Amino acid sequence: MNREVYQEPLVSRYTSPEMQQIFSEKTKFTTWRRCWIALAEAQYELGLDDIVTAEMVNELKEHATDINFEVAAAREKEIRHDVMAHVYAYGKQCPKAEAIIHLGATSQFVGCNSDLIIQKQALAFIKKALVNVIANLVRFCRKYKELATLGYTHYQPAQPTTVGKRFTLYIQDLLMDLDYLENLELQFMARGAKGTVGTQATFIELFKGDHEKVRQLDRLVAEKLGFDKVFAVTGQTYTRKLDMKTVETLAGIGASAHKFAVDLRLLSNLKVQEEPFAKKQVGSSAMAYKRNPMRSERMTGLSRKLMGLAADFGATYANQWFERTLDDSAIRRMDIPQAFLLTDAILKLYLNITSGMVVFPKQIERHLRQELPFMATEKILMECVEKGKSRQEMHEVVKVHSLEAGRVVKQEGGDNDLLSRLGQDERIPFDQAELDAMIGNGSEFVGRAPEQTEEFLTEVVEPRLSAYQDLLGEMDSTLSV
Repeated sequence: MNREVYQEPLVSRYTSPEMQQIFSEKTKFTTWRRCWIALAEAQYELGLDDIVTAEMVNELKEHATDINFEVAAAREKEIRHDVMAHVYAYGKQCPKAEAIIHLGATSQFVGCNSDLIIQKQALAFIKKALVNVIANLVRFCRKYKELATLGYTHYQPAQPTTVGKRFTLYIQDLLMDLDYLENLELQFMARGAKGTVGTQATFIELFKGDHEKVRQLDRLVAEKLGFDKVFAVTGQTYTRKLDMKTVETLAGIGASAHKFAVDLRLLSNLKVQEEPFAKKQVGSSAMAYKRNPMRSERMTGLSRKLMGLAADFGATYANQWFERTLDDSAIRRMDIPQAFLLTDAILKLYLNITSGMVVFPKQIERHLRQELPFMATEKILMECVEKGKSRQEMHEVVKVHSLEAGRVVKQEGGDNDLLSRLGQDERIPFDQAELDAMIGNGSEFVGRAPEQTEEFLTEVVEPRLSAYQDLLGEMDSTLSV
């Protein structure tokens, strides 16, 4: 690493080697050569063997991966055109085939087709990480489906739920992301061989006006590049609307991760649940006792960046004048890799956190005990009525004691003593022990949360994951820092 120049943190700190490799220079330019080989081979197979020979195609294949980067870089510095620089460099290695490299094509033949191939690979890697995060959350939800915890609305105590039920909400969001990703994959197809402005004019010339041969060339090139479909029409490029939808899908994953990470940070503040904390991890340089939720905080920051990228792609798509303008080039060079690298970094963190989350049942119980007496007042009223008491009279008694207990908690910092107050009031037909037994540990107040959790996991989530058994497991979620 050259420490005298800026290094991209996404590469140096946050992302997986696999995603870095997908967007590497090596992958990009070997994919360009793959496109040139597919074009030449298809032209040969469709009858241009008087121009493109088998010997030429074989020579191109022999140098498919041994890219002479220095030659290409020197040529690009001279002519200011990256594609033609690599055509030149490839030709230096393939003198017999030099004349037919890029035959009939425009720069976006390699640019667009390569982008689509690379993004397709990156989406597959993102999908693998996504389904593994979901699988981690499934295990967590099932383990804690019955553990009652305080629910919140407006970040104020509300009715109890269970820890497992709460985390089904994150799974549901991720399943929506998986839906969008699967739909996006269906929209990925080759740009194919379309020519300078998408009219295939140069290929019509090559094939002497044979339209069917040109159509076959388009489909055959796509097939050789690993696609079963090809864009029916393009300008010079495939529509940048696809880029927009791709990054919207990735940004959706970022939004889901952001929601999860912020919630976990709030839970950490309440001391009821935490992300993993390494044995030698330092929480603060000044406050040695601190256990900062730094992984969740990093997820929040990276997700914020990813969500913000979507606007760039909308603007780029909307500004593509007619068949194509070049103002998409520089921004796509930066933003497409960044979008995928950010998603990779976020899911890597998500995997890491969900592989070792810590739950503190005693602290959960303490928070519940502070609020349960208030939440149990309706149940207490009903039990009093069954003992023959007037509901209206009991309501007034409970209201007075509730207000006083609330004052003690808020103004004096004391514990919630509502049950003690009610147990000592002779008008209430229950002592404190009976009232304590009446509210129990809060599990009676969680409604169908345990059943909902199990039904959701069994009926909704696991059938979806069953289609991806080959993707589950064996993902490295180790963090660099």
